[in-house]
Amino acid sequence: MANYYQPEIETASREQIIAWQNERLVKQVHHVWDNVPYYRKKMEEKGVTPDDIQSIEDLHKLPFLTKDDLREAYPYGLMGKPQSECVRIQSTSGTTGKRVVAFYTQHDVDLWEDCCARAIVAAGGTKDDVCHISYGYGLFTGGPGLNGGSHKVGCLTLPMSSGNTDRQLQFMTDLGSTILCCTPSYAAYLAESIYERGIRDQIKLKAGIFGAEAWSEDMRHDIENKLGIKAYDIYGLTETSGPGVAFECSEQTGMHINEDHFIAEIIDPETGEVLPEGSKGELVFTAITKEAFPLLRYRTKDICVLIRKKCSCGRTHVKMSKPMGRSDDMLIIRGVNVFPSQIETVLMQQGYPANYQIIVDRVNHSDTLEVMVEMAPEMFSDSLADITKREKELVAALKAMLGIMAKVKLVAPKTITRSEGKAVRVIDNRKI
Repeated sequence: MANYYQPEIETASREQIIAWQNERLVKQVHHVWDNVPYYRKKMEEKGVTPDDIQSIEDLHKLPFLTKDDLREAYPYGLMGKPQSECVRIQSTSGTTGKRVVAFYTQHDVDLWEDCCARAIVAAGGTKDDVCHISYGYGLFTGGPGLNGGSHKVGCLTLPMSSGNTDRQLQFMTDLGSTILCCTPSYAAYLAESIYERGIRDQIKLKAGIFGAEAWSEDMRHDIENKLGIKAYDIYGLTETSGPGVAFECSEQTGMHINEDHFIAEIIDPETGEVLPEGSKGELVFTAITKEAFPLLRYRTKDICVLIRKKCSCGRTHVKMSKPMGRSDDMLIIRGVNVFPSQIETVLMQQGYPANYQIIVDRVNHSDTLEVMVEMAPEMFSDSLADITKREKELVAALKAMLGIMAKVKLVAPKTITRSEGKAVRVIDNRKI
């Protein structure tokens, strides 16, 4: 394997992982109690002191943190180190509200890059690879995280950022990029652009590391087929460091969580109760090595399952399933829970490109659901009768998946604005 594979950590026994977590959790709780008054107050309100936390078995005693807490404490209220010891901030996109700012010491940056390096190695990366990073840079964590991880592996790193597709493809062909890192929607757009330019035979990509937005298995297979690669999922949040909290290995049956740095729980999103192993629920993370922004029991709002089945890659850290949606992004339409990923699955299975938009509205006190779907170029030449037939078929397929009726509108290729970052899939006019 590559020079950054860490078998002593990534293949450690369950007993060793728990021992690390117990020791680091106890230390982190004391650190937070002593240095983060905002969270200490939450502990006091719950009647919990650091002495009550002796192991991960006591984790449930600690209060949760939510994005609302992070916004309330903005900007410095959750810092665990003096500003003089912090070397960087990163920030969320702000697409769901006020931005969240996270702080990093140099130690935090090093550990974050370690985690991203593990993800690159798990995708087959070595010092002989050319790592093409088309995540955004700047305040967004995608570019900086994978950039640092690529350096640690020893790859030739192309810090492309997003956008300027002509330049992306020029460097991809001229420099022989072998690993592509970006959002799945941008990977799909790059694949589309490669085919339009007729340069598929000049592309040397072997793997892609895609994250920062939800994507279905059908979208994965479509990208893999069009680019001739293996597409790996990566997971992270700015609040807990960035990408690299969890990553896929060659088995592609879930993402290994870096359990030496993060403790994962699954809770009932309504009650907050910790659920038994194998249950589907909301993912909660506790960062046990982060110094400057040491969040305990942070509610991610991502819905998933934790998987402890033995993995053929040899890694022993627990895996999380691909998020099945978000409890806060979940659409409730006429009393039915609808996730955009369900709609994407239907569209991909019916042979449509991964370019669509979901529009929710309220008319005469009743919710309406419309899905605008781009046709593939070969479909655009269909007759009006054929297009109408296609729309009816999609309406039926969506009804079977969702349990409710959705209006479908097929539109011309390239009608829906392409995304170079996170795709805007949902327009919910009920909130306006």
